[in-house]
Amino acid sequence: MSRTTLTINSRNYGAWSLRAWLLAKFSGLEFEEIQVPMTDSASRAELLLLSPSTLVPRLEHEGATVWDTLAIAEYLNEVRPEARLLPADRIARAHCRAICGEMHSGFNSMRAALPMNLRAHRSDFKVWSRAQSDIDRITAIWRECLSAYGGPYLFGTRTMADAMYAPVVTRFRTYEVKLDEVSESYCHTIMALPEIQEWIEAAQQEPEEIDELDNEF
Repeated sequence: MSRTTLTINSRNYGAWSLRAWLLAKFSGLEFEEIQVPMTDSASRAELLLLSPSTLVPRLEHEGATVWDTLAIAEYLNEVRPEARLLPADRIARAHCRAICGEMHSGFNSMRAALPMNLRAHRSDFKVWSRAQSDIDRITAIWRECLSAYGGPYLFGTRTMADAMYAPVVTRFRTYEVKLDEVSESYCHTIMALPEIQEWIEAAQQEPEEIDELDNEF
């Protein structure tokens, strides 16, 4: 049997890699990690939002090669249905897919203004208006889900939605974004996940930096 691998880029800056890694962890699938070095120009351009997908993250499993994080999520839901990456209820399942799709394709202003950087801490950061609109929409999604499904995760138990929004939680912590009480509680829940703690600990050990994302601005 061929080995299962997940190719990722930087742990410190790689929001999409974190999503795919969490999805694989949540699914219970055993896999080996392959990390693309920061010297790879295509991966670096993707992290700086200067290019579209560079086929990272990428899951290889039993002859299938799957890139794009949302495709990885759907694939893992098929091969590991017992993990319940999507809710069992049809209506909740549709809702979960919708908010995952919104995260996948939207919030570009927030992405550009608050790049993921787990080693940084910017307490005096000024959030500009377009990014704030994205933040407001994200927290509205969180409040709606937590109210409808009872928490502590967006659909009660962990689903692909929590993996998709986890990098946003880290961004809110990095830039000390002011949040309502419900959203703050959800952030605490995500940050307490052992998988998140494992990822952050590894990110702290990465020697490589991207100057454009580490300079104060």
